[in-house]
Amino acid sequence: MIDQLREVFKSEAADLLAELEAGLLELEKKPGNRNAVGRVFRALHTLKGSSAMAGWNKIAPFAHEVESVFELVRIEQVSVTKELIDLILAAGDEIRRMLGEADTNAWDEAPSGQRTGEIVQQLKKLTASGGESEEIPSEVISIGEGPGGKTAIPFPTESPAAGEYATYRIFFRPFAEILSKGSNPVLLLNELHGLGVCNASACLDSIPLLDELNAEECHTSWDVILTTRGGFDAIRDVFIFVEDDCELKIEVVEQRMFGEDPEPRKLGEILVDRGDVVPEQIAQILDKKKLIGEMLVESGLVSKSKVQAALAEQQHVREMHDRARQEQTAATVRVPAERLDSLVDLVGELVTVQASLSRLAMHKKIPELRSIAEHVDRLTAELRDSTMSIRMLPIGTTFSKFNRLVRDLSSELGKEVILTIDGAETELDKTVIERIHDPLVHLIRNSIDHGIESPGVRASNGKPRQGTVHLSAIHSGANVLISIEDDGAGLNKEAIRKKAVENGLISPDVELSEKEVFGLIFAPGFSTAGKVTNVSGRGVGMDVVKSGVEALRGAIDIASREGAGTTITLKLPLTLAIVDGLLVKIADANFVLPLSIVEECVELTNGGGAAGHGRQVTFIRGEIVPYIRLRERFSIDGPAPPIEQIVVTETMGGRVGFVVDKVIGEHQTVIKNLGKIYSKVRGVSGATILGDGTVALIVDVPQIVQGAIALEERSVH
Repeated sequence: MIDQLREVFKSEAADLLAELEAGLLELEKKPGNRNAVGRVFRALHTLKGSSAMAGWNKIAPFAHEVESVFELVRIEQVSVTKELIDLILAAGDEIRRMLGEADTNAWDEAPSGQRTGEIVQQLKKLTASGGESEEIPSEVISIGEGPGGKTAIPFPTESPAAGEYATYRIFFRPFAEILSKGSNPVLLLNELHGLGVCNASACLDSIPLLDELNAEECHTSWDVILTTRGGFDAIRDVFIFVEDDCELKIEVVEQRMFGEDPEPRKLGEILVDRGDVVPEQIAQILDKKKLIGEMLVESGLVSKSKVQAALAEQQHVREMHDRARQEQTAATVRVPAERLDSLVDLVGELVTVQASLSRLAMHKKIPELRSIAEHVDRLTAELRDSTMSIRMLPIGTTFSKFNRLVRDLSSELGKEVILTIDGAETELDKTVIERIHDPLVHLIRNSIDHGIESPGVRASNGKPRQGTVHLSAIHSGANVLISIEDDGAGLNKEAIRKKAVENGLISPDVELSEKEVFGLIFAPGFSTAGKVTNVSGRGVGMDVVKSGVEALRGAIDIASREGAGTTITLKLPLTLAIVDGLLVKIADANFVLPLSIVEECVELTNGGGAAGHGRQVTFIRGEIVPYIRLRERFSIDGPAPPIEQIVVTETMGGRVGFVVDKVIGEHQTVIKNLGKIYSKVRGVSGATILGDGTVALIVDVPQIVQGAIALEERSVH
């Protein structure tokens, strides 16, 4: 059970670390943003509490120390500085490193690592230097050190067994003179919060009237409910210096293993257990058939604050039961990624078998078989859609990681750069998201290193000192367009051409279009950097981007204006497994075009086309539409039929038609790779198996269009 709980924590911790990083970067931009302060503090607090509940005592005390220091920011005792942000980011990196450790013994090790100690010391030194004294005043620390300089031990070794936790009821009533002795009860309550999940209810019944109130005396008591794995001694340690100055009572409410689901206790049982009423009084009240809490208050048997404290305990225990149940449920539904990939492959095979069944039913003309085939067709489509939706994730999970990259890299290069994001909610197949991460890293690094100028250069050119890298995503049919746009210096065509000639990539007298010149930056070994640095200059990176995008059956487009900036657009498929396609036929060969980009199909009779400036065009409802003959493109022999079909598609450059012999109809396409032998075949992105066992090639529409445009430009020149 504890292993499942720890796996749940590791998954939760990854999200919390991302939230911590996002909150810190937001706070760095706006140091006075109280929402960002709360966001960071909640992430640290939850990391500490959850790691303690899961028994990972290497992380819990370290997060506890970092949270203690950040508490000074929360209570506005310390200002937010770049150095403070750097240290807490480093603390997050250290926790991430701990999570990645493979040594199972690391769960119970003490946080004695050199790096963690350095971070804690630097944090305390930094926060101390921001105040009037050289040391952090103990009365300011909410969780780290208690009065008298004794360090509290939030997660002792004498804790319940692994997977076990206990809920304690704590009654804490400080004596009136406790404040004059230098102790602050609120700080003790904050320290209890550091032990686990805590709920405190203040009892105000003893507070005198205003004209009788002495501001130096304490008249409040607290009923605290604490769920922790820390044990009884850890709670006693919190109050060790005030035991003679208070009335303290600690009782165990329940102690159980995670996953157990006992019946929740009733309010009356809790009040009896707390000693607020006796069972006979509860029985008398229950005879009146009203809410027990209201009747007890009306009868004067207990005060309203006592009932509220009991209700808080009831709610706390119920929430802990719910949390344990949710964690157990979450653990049972988490599956390894390879199992999901296997499920998608099986669904793909099912789609192929379903196509064979539908074809058989159509030819046999048996009503019962056709009915079964239609039913299987519907169920297969629903199963396919459900399976694919499981794999879809918002791309914002990847985009948000680049804020840290931009911050650190711009600081390293001495530049001022911000990252703006648009379309983070755009969903994409998880496999595509995972494989596009590295290409995006290369592109963003290049935008900052080569594109964005230094602040001085930007100012001399009339630009803002701070450069911008804009990352956006948008759906376009069955594809997603991801753009990386910067407002830097743009691409220098002459410099690129000169470097390409020096590297032997092109001959000096060759004529290239603008897009072809820009495309040279993706050649292996190409770099315009003057010197090799940690960031660039070795000629690797952009060729990795190109090969990575092409492996995803995507395309890259570059648009740049010298002095104004560069925009690189990646066109990626939504999924790599199954797509809806339009099945067409040329002679005996079958082809599939992605249905998402198909607008319409029209007839093309002999003489229905025309030639204009070297391209074939036709008129469709008054609009000129260029078309490409796939028979010629794939060198298929034989005469064309008297009446052909034009499949009109919408691409990034506009409407383009593809001439085929016959349109068969829609087809659920299970995409298969062609293998290494055919990996460099232009115009084909994959293949699929039809219901009769024959193979149909999947047409790479953007690649064919780009090839036709390049051929036309070369013929013009």
